[in-house]
Amino acid sequence: MRISVVEGDGIGKEVIPVARKALELLRPDIEFFPVEAGYGRWQRTGTAIGDEDISALRSADFILFGAVTTPPDPDYRSVIVRIRKELDLYANIRPVKGDDVDLVIVRENTEGLYSGIETVEEDRACTLRCITRKGSERIARYASRLAASRRDLTIGHKANVLKSDVLFRDICIAEAQAAGVSCNDKYIDALALDILQHPAAYDVIVTTNIFGDILSDVASYLIGGLGLVASANIGDRYALFEPVHGSAPDIAGKNIANPIATILSAAMMFEYAFKLMDEGKLIRDAVTASMAAGIVTEDISEGQPYRTSDVGDWIADYIAKV
Repeated sequence: MRISVVEGDGIGKEVIPVARKALELLRPDIEFFPVEAGYGRWQRTGTAIGDEDISALRSADFILFGAVTTPPDPDYRSVIVRIRKELDLYANIRPVKGDDVDLVIVRENTEGLYSGIETVEEDRACTLRCITRKGSERIARYASRLAASRRDLTIGHKANVLKSDVLFRDICIAEAQAAGVSCNDKYIDALALDILQHPAAYDVIVTTNIFGDILSDVASYLIGGLGLVASANIGDRYALFEPVHGSAPDIAGKNIANPIATILSAAMMFEYAFKLMDEGKLIRDAVTASMAAGIVTEDISEGQPYRTSDVGDWIADYIAKV
C-alpha cells in the first residue's frame, strides 16, 4: 500500500502525524510518501500545488490529507478544490455519529458554487453555480446505494428558489426510486434546523456542494464539534481522507488541536478503501475509549490538560495493547 500524506498548513502538521502513527501500528507494511501543498508553500514559492504533485497523488493508492489555509486572495486557487476536481473525487462522505445521532451527509464534491467558474471585476464578482445531470446522477446513485444498506434518504435542496436545485432534486428522487430506496426531500434551511432538533429522524442526506459543506458543519454540533468529524472524498479511481475542520491558524503550533477527526479519517481509510473493517473498528474503539476516559483536548472538555500529542499517544498505546 502506498499512501500519500499531505500535512498542509496550520494544525494539519500536528494532527496528521498522530493519525499516521495509528496507521503504522496497525499496518507497518504501508509505504508513506509526502506531498507538500498549501498556503505556506504558496507564500514561499508562488505555487500552492503543482502539476507534478497532482501526478504524485495519482500514483498513491490513497491520500491522507490534513488541512490547508485558503486566503482571500483572487490569485490563490484552493488546493483541496483542485485535487477534488482533477482526481474527480465526486462524493464527499461525512458521517456524524454519537449517542443520539447516526447519519451520513453525502455531498456532491466537484461542481456547484465550488466549481471555480468565477470572474472578478472592478464593481462585482460572479461565481457560476453549475449543476449538471451527470454530476447529480452519480452522487444520487452513490447516496442511494449507501441508503439501501442503511435506512432511507433525505434530499437537501433549495428548489423553491433555485432552478438548478429543481434539476438536482428531481434526479435524486428518480435515482432513489430506481434503487428502491425510501426518500423524502427538504429545503436546506429547514433541514439545517431540523437536523439539530430531531437528529434521529435522519439517516443518509444527499445535497449539493456548498450546502453539504455547511450542513456537515452544522451537524457536527450534535457530537461535540468539528474536531470529531471525519470525511472521505471518493471517486471511481482515487480516494482522499481528511478531517472536516480547517487549518485553524490561530491555534497552530500550540499542540492543542483535536486530532480525533483525523484519526477517524484514518479509520475511514481502512474501512472504505482497504476494506480492513477490523482495523477500522479498532481505531474507532480506541477513540471511544479515549473519550470515555476523558483523554480529550480542551475543545471537547474545557479545562482539560491533555494536548494533541497526549491524545495521540494514549490512542496509540490503546491500539498497541490490543
